Amino acid sequence: MILLLLLAGKISLAQTNQYQWKTISKGGYTYKTVAGDPMKARFYTLRNGLTVILSVNKREPKIQCQVAVRSGSNNDPHDHTGLAHYLEHLMFKGTDQFGTLDWSKEKPFLDQIDSLYEKYNHTTDTALRAAIYRDIDKTSGEAAKYAIANEYDKMLSGMGAEGTNAMTFMEYTGYTDMIPSNAVDKYLAVQAERFRAPVFRLFHTELEAVYEEKNTTLDSDPDKVFQSLYASLFPTSNYGQQTTIGTIEHLKNPSQEAIRKFYNEHYVPNNMAIIMAGDMDPDSVIKKIDHYFSYMKPKAVDVYTSPVELPITTSVYKEVLGPDAENTTIGYRLPGATDMHSYALMTTLSALLYNGKAGLIDINLNKGQAVLSAQAEADPYRDYSVFTLTGKPKTGQSLEDVRDLLLAQIEKIKHGDFDEGLIKATVANYKLGRIEELENNRNRADALFDGFILDKGVSWNLRAALLDSISVLTKQQLVDFANEYFNDNYVCVYKRVGENKDVIKVTKPPITPVFVNHDAQSDFLKKISAMPVSPIKPQWIDLNKDLTKTKLGNAIFLYAKNKENDLFELNYRFPMGSYNDRLLAIAVQYLQYLGTNKMSPENISRQFYNLACSYSINVGGEFTTINISGLQENMMKAASLLEDILRHCQADDTAWNTLKDRMLKVRADNKLNQHSIFSALRNYATYGSKNPFNNQFTNEELTALKPDSIVGLLHDLLKYKHIITYYGPLPLPQAIAAIDKVHQLPVVFKKHTSGNDYVKVKQDTSTILFVDYDIVQANVEWIRDTRDFNPLYEPTVEVFNEYYNGDMSSVVFQTLRESKALAYSVFANYYTPMKKKDKYTMLGYVGCQADKLNDAIAGMNELLDSVPVSEEGLKQAKESLKKTYQTVRFTGQDIIDEYLADERLGLTRDIRKDVYDNIDKIGFSELQQFDTDNIAHKPFTYCLLASSGKINLKELEKYGEIKKLSLEELFGY
Repeated sequence: MILLLLLAGKISLAQTNQYQWKTISKGGYTYKTVAGDPMKARFYTLRNGLTVILSVNKREPKIQCQVAVRSGSNNDPHDHTGLAHYLEHLMFKGTDQFGTLDWSKEKPFLDQIDSLYEKYNHTTDTALRAAIYRDIDKTSGEAAKYAIANEYDKMLSGMGAEGTNAMTFMEYTGYTDMIPSNAVDKYLAVQAERFRAPVFRLFHTELEAVYEEKNTTLDSDPDKVFQSLYASLFPTSNYGQQTTIGTIEHLKNPSQEAIRKFYNEHYVPNNMAIIMAGDMDPDSVIKKIDHYFSYMKPKAVDVYTSPVELPITTSVYKEVLGPDAENTTIGYRLPGATDMHSYALMTTLSALLYNGKAGLIDINLNKGQAVLSAQAEADPYRDYSVFTLTGKPKTGQSLEDVRDLLLAQIEKIKHGDFDEGLIKATVANYKLGRIEELENNRNRADALFDGFILDKGVSWNLRAALLDSISVLTKQQLVDFANEYFNDNYVCVYKRVGENKDVIKVTKPPITPVFVNHDAQSDFLKKISAMPVSPIKPQWIDLNKDLTKTKLGNAIFLYAKNKENDLFELNYRFPMGSYNDRLLAIAVQYLQYLGTNKMSPENISRQFYNLACSYSINVGGEFTTINISGLQENMMKAASLLEDILRHCQADDTAWNTLKDRMLKVRADNKLNQHSIFSALRNYATYGSKNPFNNQFTNEELTALKPDSIVGLLHDLLKYKHIITYYGPLPLPQAIAAIDKVHQLPVVFKKHTSGNDYVKVKQDTSTILFVDYDIVQANVEWIRDTRDFNPLYEPTVEVFNEYYNGDMSSVVFQTLRESKALAYSVFANYYTPMKKKDKYTMLGYVGCQADKLNDAIAGMNELLDSVPVSEEGLKQAKESLKKTYQTVRFTGQDIIDEYLADERLGLTRDIRKDVYDNIDKIGFSELQQFDTDNIAHKPFTYCLLASSGKINLKELEKYGEIKKLSLEELFGY
């Protein structure tokens, strides 16, 4: 066992035999790696200071790539907040080599736009600003004639990349792509050019997308709470005094000069890293990275260091108003995550309080039903960390009551009022999480990204040792840590229901849609496309090899072997759900508050946590699934424990009455939440007034339910017909024997009642379903039910979706966001049903500023009514789709899930091969006929969630009859 710096701060983990840094030279390159690191990560530093971090995982022929910059919104100049985030957007616009038809002709217009924005930035007279903006708009239109929008996305999509995106936060900016393992050269060539000399083209339409993003945060009550909390925790530091998206005033006055200055100062190799995790040869990859990025020159970087914040000596209280349900958030300021002593203690303390199973908050507040819900979370940053406690009140409970209950859990830690065995269980669950993390390339890359942002990976040895570090922590250390940092030095934010009259909306500027040359290609793109790659052969599921279907007693048993680690998943899948019995979902919720004659509900939670296993029961409309998962060594104990609970749980009147009151409060809160309302609205549009969403007990019916009848349903659950699935390391005979020993099957299965069969609404005329909600934005969704499922349609459906909605170079994104600047979030997709007798659904969405609503609806309708012809766009969409099929690998539980999904559609084999073989046969004639038959000029149901005070409903009547819906109609109570 390792002693370490955690005990006395005197012994470094790097000095122990385990987790030492090792330096290895190979193939002309030197890298550092940590002995015992399960990721086997290699840390290189190239001659120009660029960090490269590589982790090999050959589970699938893909590589998760991250380009990390150790600068974010904390580094924004005080007079240009939001700059780092906006630069992130502009890094997708190309260089003088790609994204342009003719750089020599485009550049003078861009220089002129740059000059106009500087003039605009320093002008205060309203009339003069309007005149300057008209010049910006006009000149931008001229410049756009030479621009090729989203060539970056075209190149990445063309090489088969997925998940192309970027993110900015306080301490970082990151650029992410998942690429096929044969596309390394193409990817690196594009990235090297992208970061060489970015050009800020299509500036004013992209700025409009950032406006939309800003308005979205103004509509988000959680964002308001976050900003209020951090502003009070950090009254001096940029952690609290600057927001990532920036102020409205600064967004209205952008400076290309300031953005370019930021790029030149921070996007330098000694402040950046290239991180790759996946199927690769690291010795080859490092040479390629060095080749492509050797042009970069190091430069001194002004790293943001927070000023020392004065101690918070007394509790600070703030209030936030908004339409969503009320809650209490408490935040503490702790040492930064570079202090590994505090980091390990903070991480463990967080798990002791809240781990989803057996923490003090889990047991005392959630399991004890003392509040509606509560949680705790630790957020580590470089200079400081933030520890938050959040809770929602029950009916009749004040936000102050919730605060006191949350603080009481902290007091229990400070007084040592917790079982020391909880620390040991935390170690076991951390081990489980580490194994799960290693399976996924994105998780690996994200962990390495975080390590680089924190301290360039210097403390990776300590992070690799965190499991051992936690395992030697003592109860007294945790008590001492809590007493040192958790006192009256907190900030408490009360989120109350009400109108925030201080919100200032970013208004719509006059933007003329620009031409984006969607079909054009730069010579650079052609060069990238022509680079040779080694082919990757697609793999199809072979049910005779990849899955075993047999019997276990009188149940069907599906088996897939886990050949990678010691984790298991055991499922019992019942062909019944809430459509059959509305009581089932309530019974499952009630179960977590019940014990048996031998165990209390609290002891049950602790036992599962101690086993590093979990169980969940998911009640869907037509299926219910019991899932047990965790470490294989504890599978039989976990499965036996769950069987005992289901068969012997005892009704508890007090628990039921408390749960019932909490459920009524949740129902009321859902009516305040825009996401819940929109989900209800979508269900109403899809299925009509009687739909799966409002298939609920009324409040009166819920109140009349008796706990004995609920428990009776739980006792009988395992008597109903179900199939058993297992994915784990046990060989088939041992798996059958183990499950047969712990899972008691009846001789004859009990029959369940027949369920409701919801039928999708046929749209004969266009209708607008409207719900009035106090938000800055407007959300509108298009829904149309079309034809019955037919596997022969799937190639056309897949190509249509990729062409319309595949990525940022797709038709919908290019037109509505890139060209017309009408929205931040847009999509249009033709959805395949989940079962054979169901129908396809066309779904479109635009989230936009309220004053753009009419233009946004018209723009989407134009795209739905006529397929825009872009030969290159279609070619790219088909190539991207084929490459996705080539790199998809179904393993383990994925194979079981795919088999069950295909079974519902009446498929007896993997039809993905049929789709793949027919992709190249789909041309515009097929897409246009598909559009004509299913979408174009057809009636739609429009779902509209917006503030009636910010839109003109009368103006929308041209799209269909407007029906205003009440929340009672939507929710069913």
